[in-house]
Parts: sequence; structure tokens; C-alpha cells
Amino acid sequence: MKISQKIQQSTKEGKTWWSFEYFPPRTEQGLQNLLDRIERMRALGPEFVDITWNAGGRTSDLTAELVKTCQSTIAVETCMHLTCTNMPSEKVDIALREAKLSGCRNILALRGDPPAGKDDWEAVEGGFEHGVDLVRYIRKEYGDYFDIAVAGYPQTQSLPPEERAQEMQYLKEKVEAGANIIFTQMFYDCDMFIDWVHALRAAGIVVPVVPGIMPIQTWNGFLRAATAIARTIIPQSYLDALEPYKNNDEKVREIGTKLVADMCRRILAAPIGIQGLHFYTMNLERGTRLLLEELNLVPRVETVKPLPWLSYPCSAVRNIRPIFWANRTQSYLSRTEDWDEYPNGRFGDSRSPAYGELDGYGVSLKQTKEDAIKLWGQPTTFKEITTLFEKFCWSQLSALPWSDQPVLSETSIIAENLARLNSLGFLTINSQPAVNGVRSDDKTFGWGPSNGYVYQKAYLEFFASPDLLDALIPHIERDTEINYYVINKGGDLRTNTTSEGPIAVTWGVFPGKEVIQPTIVEAISFMAWKDEAYELGYQWANIYEPGSPSRKLISDFMDHAFLVNIVHNDFHQPNMIFAPFFKLEEGSASGPPTATPSSLMAMRTNSPPSCRISHSRAYTFGSAAYICTIGFNPRTYFLFVICD
Repeated sequence: MKISQKIQQSTKEGKTWWSFEYFPPRTEQGLQNLLDRIERMRALGPEFVDITWNAGGRTSDLTAELVKTCQSTIAVETCMHLTCTNMPSEKVDIALREAKLSGCRNILALRGDPPAGKDDWEAVEGGFEHGVDLVRYIRKEYGDYFDIAVAGYPQTQSLPPEERAQEMQYLKEKVEAGANIIFTQMFYDCDMFIDWVHALRAAGIVVPVVPGIMPIQTWNGFLRAATAIARTIIPQSYLDALEPYKNNDEKVREIGTKLVADMCRRILAAPIGIQGLHFYTMNLERGTRLLLEELNLVPRVETVKPLPWLSYPCSAVRNIRPIFWANRTQSYLSRTEDWDEYPNGRFGDSRSPAYGELDGYGVSLKQTKEDAIKLWGQPTTFKEITTLFEKFCWSQLSALPWSDQPVLSETSIIAENLARLNSLGFLTINSQPAVNGVRSDDKTFGWGPSNGYVYQKAYLEFFASPDLLDALIPHIERDTEINYYVINKGGDLRTNTTSEGPIAVTWGVFPGKEVIQPTIVEAISFMAWKDEAYELGYQWANIYEPGSPSRKLISDFMDHAFLVNIVHNDFHQPNMIFAPFFKLEEGSASGPPTATPSSLMAMRTNSPPSCRISHSRAYTFGSAAYICTIGFNPRTYFLFVICD
């Protein structure tokens, strides 16, 4: 059924409706769990869901699969995003044909962002230059089969009169070309939105407008969504209400839910003919559910039909369900609905549907080219780059390509050590100090509900050149409390971690709750984050002119650098994570020579089949030094030692 028909029917019956947006997760387990979540959130009564299409079409196959599953298996009306980026007409035809075969009747047609690694948007050969061209093409090829939605931007009300009029004309051209619904970008300024709708109507645009609503989950997530994704205006009243509680996730969500709910009530009550709300879920569940409850929008019986357990293909390979719920699948699902209650960051749980949430909207720097050059200058030597990172650690620089906001207050505890690492050539892009049982309301380290205690292990993430990394790894290997992951641009991963499970790096204990573990380190998550980390580096390079010294310097570094993360598991020893770096700084002349990481990886590759590596470390025999890998082969009961 078309969205326009659903809106028309709801208007006729005088009832409020709502819908949800999701994006394709980065990992296979994330996809499996998102399907569970969509099925469960269907019970909240959405009229339809829509699925994003990543900038550059990198997740196009996942989008098509999600649309098919939602439409035909979960049985919820679906809208598919479709962009012009990297999409010649042949690819557009395939996407539309698959959508039609799936029973999808709704398309959100967008121009899209520049493809990964590109600074400016440009059409591909045989593709479309503007969103309006895509709208015309769909109408020409498919007639009235699809509802075609386009994007609207209430933020344009803040532009100068001439620019505002031009943006309105662009939108009107899309409607005249065949678009019959407008989905808006997220916003928090209700007055601006209402004025914008009045301006639409005055311009003769009468198609339905669907307001985009973003629930407030956490303080950092709120700022990131508003400033990084949408670059929307945040009313001062929101900042005044939320900032005093920015370290208390539950309080931020409680206040944020009421603020956004009040905005929704004003929209629905305003004389602008809007009776529906479109929620940008970010693949999270609780924030949207709490907002619907606050608005007293109880699912209607005729909308939500009872569903049996659905064995869609992705669920067949699930291997994380405890045996205790083998015959109680829905019970298990209900127990896990809030498992990513505190949204995961770049080292979150790859099983979460929300892991890597920005990927659903494209990876990009949050500064304009002019602002970026003003902020970071035009470095021509690696020393100038390390100086930028040092300044950031000392809060003398407001942002880096990998950090949208100034350093957190907790970073001041380790700022001196971080700056020292960067001066050595290790470009740190993420870190946290060790914390041992600090109260959850602590102004520096606290998070989560009040009257609890929080813990965290020391963590570092950085880029390093191959030579520098080769010199560092032996020092890291000597500390058995350190786990590390190293990956290059091509995705070659090496680690000293023998367990396949995740490493908890942050957790909290709160009254009346289970232990909450919001951040972990694991291989799958790290590999998924790798693409974004390298892409941000290349986008930094691309703000400079082709062939310029700055672009060449940064691009060459990103071509060869390794991305590394290390965790020190003894959170009682807050400074030990820095010891390997400072021992390296002191010089290797005082210590024994050691093998390189590449030779160590070769040794592990050549160790007996089915062996279990016990540990690897440096040993000195007389004047000679060796890296020895000690392990056990369970098939032959053979204890072996491999030395190089």
C-alpha cells in the first residue's frame, strides 16, 4: 500500500500516525539483530518503515534485502531510499525492479552525498545530476506504481531571502516532476518548522509533509545527531535543560523525551494539516518507545496483528541465544530489547543493530573546507601534523577529523601522556583513562543512573607508521595485561588476543539493575570501524588542492599507516598502558633486539595445526635475543616452542 494512501486514510479517520526509519548495519550479526528489532518494534504500530541507502551505494544490497524482508516477511509497509550517487540508470533500474518484486510501493528519491573519498558531488556516466532527474526518471519508467518522496529542509528558513526562495523553487520543481510526499530533515526548532510549512503552502506546494523526529538518547548522541548529521539549529532552551545533566544518560533521556514530545504536540496541534510523525530511530528502540509512550500514542489493535516467530534466512545462523530460552524465543527477544540502551560508540558491540550508526548516513568531515583549513592549517611536514594532535590533547584545538568535539573532561587526566605519545609519532584518535569504582554522578567520569559505580580500562587508539609500530609491538608484548589489535587499510588484522569474545572496557553497577556494559573492544567491531577511520583521513587530505604538499603528505601517511587499539586490563594501574611507548622512547639500545610483528605473525602462521597459543614474549639467551611463541597442540599433546 502506498504511504500517500495511508496518510489519506488516517486523515479521513482523524487519527495520528507514525513511522520509523532504519539503516543497514555494518555487520552480519547487527543485521540479524536489527531484523529482530524491527519485528519487535512493529508492535509499536508504525504505519510504515523506511530503509536508508548509504552514500555511494555501499550498502545497497543490504538495503534491498532489508526492504524485501520488512515488506514480505515481517509484513510492514516499507519505503526504500534511493540516491543518485554512483548510480547509473542501469543500477537504478535494478534497485527499482527488486523493490517492485518485493512488493514495495514507496521510494524516497535523493541526490545523495559525495561518494567515499570525494570532496565534491559529481554524477557518474549514465547517471543523474540532481534529485529532480531521478524523480522524473522513476515517474517516466514506472508511472504511478510508486509513491515518490523527496527531502525537505526546514533549516532553509534561516537562509537569506534570495537563497531561501531558491531552495523553495528546487523543492517545487521536484513536486512538479512527480514527487507526492516530502520527508523533512530532523529538527528541534518547532517555530522554524511551522513557518517553513506555511511557506510551502504559500508557494503552492500542497503534497503531504512528514516531519522527521529524532529522539534524544544521550547528550553526546544528541549533539552528534544535530550538528554532525543534520547540522540543524538547537534551541537554547534545549541546551539549558540538558547540559546540566550531560553525564547522566537516564536524566538526559528523561528530559529529552519530554522536550521532543512537547515539540511533537505543537506540530500536531498547529493548523498546518499534519497528523503524522516520522521517527529517526538510529536503529535504537527505547528512545522511540519512550517518546510514543510520553505522547500517549498507544498502538491500535487493527494495526498490530499478532505474529508467530518468523524464521527469516538471517536468523538461521544466529549463535548467541542462550540455551535456556531455546523454546522461549520471544521471551529472549524481550529480554534483549534494551541491550544497547546506552548507544554504542566506535568500539561498541558489533552485534548491536546500532553499531556504527553514522555509516547509515555517510561518512564525512563535520567542517566545511574553509573551516577545516582554518582549523588545521596546511601542514607540509609530519611534525606539523603531530603538533596539531598535541594541541588537541591540550584542548588548544577544538576538533580533529576523528573527533567532532573538543576533548572530554576525563582526557585532562591523561592529556600530558597523550601529547607525549603524539610527539613520538603515534597519532591518537581515541582514548580513555582507567577508572576504578568512581560514583556514577562524578562530574568527570560518571555516567548512567545515580547512586551507581563505574569502571573502565585504559584504552588507546592511534595511527602509526609501519616502522614505528614494528618498534613498539615487542614492548607491548612484554606486558601480559595488554591486548592489542592492529589493522591496515586493506583489512589485514593481527592481534595477541586469543579469545574470540569481546573485551569489556567500560561497565557500571547500579541499584536494582544488571551490570551495564556499554563499550567493548572486539575484532569485528574494529574491522567495521576501520573503514570509517581511514575514510576520515582521506577526506582530511581532500580538503587540500590536488597535488598540493598537504594532500600528498596526509594521503601518503594514510596509505601506509596502521590503525591500532590497545587495552590495559589492569584498571588498578592507570599509567601502565603508556609504559611501552615510553620504554620505546628511552631507546632500544638498553634492551635486547627483538623480532618484528611481521615475523611474529609468520611464526604463528607456521605453528602446528590446531595449536593453542599460550603466550609470546621476548627472551634473552646470553648475548642473543629471541621472540618465543609457546603453545600446546591438543591433538598430539605436543608442547612446542618456536623462537626467532
